[in-house]
Amino acid sequence: MNKEAYKSDTRYEKVFHNMELLGIVDITTNRQHRNGTVVWRLPIKNNNSGKTFIEVASFSTGYVRNQNSGYSNYQLNKRCQGEPEYFDSGRLDELGRPMYTKFTTRSCVLIPIEIDRLEYLISYCLKNYYIKRANQVVEGKYVSQWYHDWSLERANETYSENTGAMARISELEEKLHQAHNKHNKAYNDGYAAAEVDYKGMIDNLSVTVNGHRYKVI
Repeated sequence: MNKEAYKSDTRYEKVFHNMELLGIVDITTNRQHRNGTVVWRLPIKNNNSGKTFIEVASFSTGYVRNQNSGYSNYQLNKRCQGEPEYFDSGRLDELGRPMYTKFTTRSCVLIPIEIDRLEYLISYCLKNYYIKRANQVVEGKYVSQWYHDWSLERANETYSENTGAMARISELEEKLHQAHNKHNKAYNDGYAAAEVDYKGMIDNLSVTVNGHRYKVI
């Protein structure tokens, strides 16, 4: 369907306006157009491969479908409870009468008018693709504001935790290094004892000075 077709009346114009706002592109071929089919491509990639963009279509039969998000096309029409059907079970009741099995199925609510189908498609896509899968719109770069704020807050907490831990480790390493220096100086100068504070990092450390064994505390 070309742009002129969308300008045929106000309802089609409104649909086309919404398509432009949502970045939807009409990719209907001439053959499809002759068959009464309209195909749209959304700026949202499929979950199954991530290589193709979602395509939806309107058909003159009254169906609207997703064209490429699964192993086969599937209807996007609303569902309704179908009329019950009865099948001969091949059995008889106590009185010799045939028994039937009842089946109730769900069927699609068809949309016979094209402009109604297109308006329905706009509403369906907005709700199920643009809102529910907002983070996949336009190259998958969009992230909702609440998620962005939460991620940023969490990242800051993690950074603070990590930097605080690293600072503590550096502090303890420096104290250990100073303790070793004090110990070595005491040993080399021949002190009888070395008052070394290991801050709980070295337990039961001792040193021998001039033939005598001393515990370093």
